Amino acid sequence: MPELPEAETIVQGLAGPVTGQEIQGARILKADVIQGGASAFRNGVLGRSIRQVSRRGKNIVLTLDDAHRLVVNLGMSGRLLHRSHQDPSPPPTHPAVIMELGHGETLVYHDVRRFGRLHLMDAPTYGDWSAGLGPEPLGPRFTAPRLAADLARSVSPIRSWLLDQRRVVGVGNIYANEALHRARIHPQVPASRIPSSAVPALHRSIRKVLRDAIRARGTTLRDYRTAQGDQGSYGTQLRVYGREGEPCHRCRESIQRIVFGNRSAFLCPGCQPPPEE
Repeated sequence: MPELPEAETIVQGLAGPVTGQEIQGARILKADVIQGGASAFRNGVLGRSIRQVSRRGKNIVLTLDDAHRLVVNLGMSGRLLHRSHQDPSPPPTHPAVIMELGHGETLVYHDVRRFGRLHLMDAPTYGDWSAGLGPEPLGPRFTAPRLAADLARSVSPIRSWLLDQRRVVGVGNIYANEALHRARIHPQVPASRIPSSAVPALHRSIRKVLRDAIRARGTTLRDYRTAQGDQGSYGTQLRVYGREGEPCHRCRESIQRIVFGNRSAFLCPGCQPPPEE
């Protein structure tokens, strides 16, 4: 599933081409990706201009000129693609929603598995939804002291804690595993048992891995593409995720994969000792 760096990369790719553009048409080919109904969606976006392209966690947010927000969650295989009139690349193979802009340009929501959702929210609804999410890990509210205080109140395994979007928003399984390896913390350590002395390193690691991934335009393992249809290149920099049996770049121990919480976790047994019983 695309995480914060992938969503941020798409936002950066869309901001220039679509900001200020009017949505002149909306073709809904797969209504099941629309939350709230196809008719309400179509009526809500037609004739509206896109004032801003931003992000909340893993979600892409298009702010319209009437203050409604179109929130796009990419699910497992969603893509949000900007296409010019004479785009030479092959057209999307699984378009679900096509929004027609000016000069023959389109904004296409493409989704093979159709687990993603497009939700048009008015300003109060968006405010309530956003308030239910945790702080942005690259924002000013996400500080090491706040992280330490929040961790101290939870016995959840730290990998599970990081995946909870109410705790911190935008971090998924790829970057949680990567940050924990950088901070030398085992994914199954209960959050409250992480020593206060180790929290600043975890805080730095989360922010560092996210920023590095944004610079590389995200991680393409299979479905993710940028707004222009390109692959992200951070996959070559992954230290543990998806590297089971390969040597750790730091200590040369073999990377292990474990499963808990119905999700795979990847770790180095040399750098990330298991929690004490």
